[in-house]
Amino acid sequence: MRIDKEPFRLGVASGEPLPDSVVLWTRLAPEPYAPASGLPAEPVPVLWEAALDAGFTEPVGSGQVSALPEEHHSVHVEAGGLAPATTYYYRFRTTGETGEWTSPTGRTRTAPAADSDPATTTVRFGVVACQAYHHGYFTPLRHLAAEENVAAVLCLGDWLYEYPVSAQGGERKDPDLKLPALFNKEAVTLEDYRLRYSLYRTDPDMRAAHEAHPWIVSWDDHEVENNYAADIPSDGSSREKFKVRRAAAYQAYYENMPLRPAQRPTGPDLPLYRRLAFGRLVQLDVLDGRQYRDDQSNGDGWKVPTAETNDKARTLLGAEQESWLTKGWEASQAVWNVLAQGVVLSRRHNRTSGPYPLSMDAWDGYPAARDRLLKAASATRTSATGAVSNLVVLTGDVHVNYGFDIKEDFDSPDSANLGVELVTTSVSSDGNGADKPGNWDVFMKANPHLKFYNGRRGYLLVTLDQERVRADFRTVTGVTTPEAPVGTAASFFSLNGDPGLKPV
Repeated sequence: MRIDKEPFRLGVASGEPLPDSVVLWTRLAPEPYAPASGLPAEPVPVLWEAALDAGFTEPVGSGQVSALPEEHHSVHVEAGGLAPATTYYYRFRTTGETGEWTSPTGRTRTAPAADSDPATTTVRFGVVACQAYHHGYFTPLRHLAAEENVAAVLCLGDWLYEYPVSAQGGERKDPDLKLPALFNKEAVTLEDYRLRYSLYRTDPDMRAAHEAHPWIVSWDDHEVENNYAADIPSDGSSREKFKVRRAAAYQAYYENMPLRPAQRPTGPDLPLYRRLAFGRLVQLDVLDGRQYRDDQSNGDGWKVPTAETNDKARTLLGAEQESWLTKGWEASQAVWNVLAQGVVLSRRHNRTSGPYPLSMDAWDGYPAARDRLLKAASATRTSATGAVSNLVVLTGDVHVNYGFDIKEDFDSPDSANLGVELVTTSVSSDGNGADKPGNWDVFMKANPHLKFYNGRRGYLLVTLDQERVRADFRTVTGVTTPEAPVGTAASFFSLNGDPGLKPV
């Protein structure tokens, strides 16, 4: 095999932590900006190693896999036989024309044991979304890489954007970048999406965050196309043509994420929703809010709801996923039941008097589906098993930080809280942002269940123990320059058995 340049330029990653295994990922790319990444169309043997120490003097596993051209020379290793709640280090090796190449060393961590005592367990998630390369640097990811005691990073969608990227990286305005013209177009084909992932993964802050912590990923829309719904595109093309595009996007997504082989796509379909446990403390349900939804009603955007919007048959998750979620809640014995999902669940009014436009792309545009979800959560919350005693919804999409109390009746501020929703801002999308967006006053007055609203870039830290969930909204001063410091814009908590956000 002729490999005469560094093949691990995209770094390494891990994900899907279980008590006894994790997924280890890399992709060989000696020439990331070339369509075939500078490799011939043949398999490449890759060795992997895992150890208890960064010097690999205490090995715990190793093996050889093939990086296949049909998967863009990516590898997804399910490293098993590991101990629960333990930190491990891993790396990859391959041999080329000029000798052996060794990847950067990654760090990962397994989940707590299935029977771990909630009284002695703490789980911290980093939460990110919306990483538009052309809108700024991924500085928040560098700071996230340095955070301690992170069990996993949850990416809630828009890991990348399909939009064109100019030679200087859009708003990065980097005169030394000089990207090839092939990036300055919307991604549509398999080659387009593969190249876009290569661009994003060459970013040093992106690599650092993936090398530091295991990731659990889901998507929203920009991994394929803005505001698509199931097999219905937003650009007006035919469904059959869009299925070809979706298949290409899903294939590239799998190739570049630390997913298990169970998530390998088949044509335009990829089984993404899944459930992970972190001992008896946390049940994490990762939702897919794009692949099975009905089309947005009323032409998308912020619109006053119509009869179509309020149709009781409309779904955002699809019937099968709804049933899977409800059954999982009914069986849950976890202290905290956490949903990782894409679009805002809580109702948002953008004016103080009606008629009220609502976001047709969020759960506001699917009110009957939201009612079913909240009724299922409420029913199991009071069931004999005690399931869903604590509901925490984690959300991305909107490029701002929100903290909501999820109300039993959003029209009645005094109605019961069914849980809390924590919305993470973007990593870079929409540029620097502001502490108080222009509509801050209106939103805070129009939505009494909204307890926090901030428009800076950053990430969310969510820490859960037996007593409470705590949210730390971590923000940077800007992303159009690469050296911005990080701080905490606000911190809130909600108690076990007493949902509702309170400032720390």
